[in-house]
Amino acid sequence: MQPGTKLPQVTFRTRVRDESIEGPNPFRWQDMTTDDYFAGKRVILFSLPGAFTPTCSTYQLPGFEDNFAKFQDLGVDEIYCMSVNDSFVMNQWAKAQGIQNVKVIPDGSGEFTRRVGMLVHKDNLGFGLRSWRYAAIVKDGVVEAWFEEPGISDNHGEDPYGESSPETLLAYLEAARAAA
Repeated sequence: MQPGTKLPQVTFRTRVRDESIEGPNPFRWQDMTTDDYFAGKRVILFSLPGAFTPTCSTYQLPGFEDNFAKFQDLGVDEIYCMSVNDSFVMNQWAKAQGIQNVKVIPDGSGEFTRRVGMLVHKDNLGFGLRSWRYAAIVKDGVVEAWFEEPGISDNHGEDPYGESSPETLLAYLEAARAAA
């Protein structure tokens, strides 16, 4: 995706907590659209191959969570983590990671990921179709800056990580602020 590109319109199937529902699983289905997440805000969207995977759980998600206040100081309203996983998995991963600030977006069918050109086969890992690792700064649904790991390909033998790291996005935002 190039800066200036509008994000595709997609409906995401999410599960949200609803205290009016009794029992051990007080959640209901709620459809959320691209506009629900991105309209009228400046956000960071980062996407990764899978919830509960090593790099994602050790570095990328915790790094964005830990730097949330710094990102807010640099003009970011929200931070979203997306993966080609269903809402049940994404919610449990956020819970297991103790995430308070980053919001997870389930792209269970991979529709959004496909439409931004980041859907790749990861059959070599037994994953099937998943997202290539990337991050973006998005303002009111339009890509402001795009950070993609090099070498996008199906069944890539490695999992490159660096271009989509929180440190890279912080450096970009700090440089943009200094230049303004």
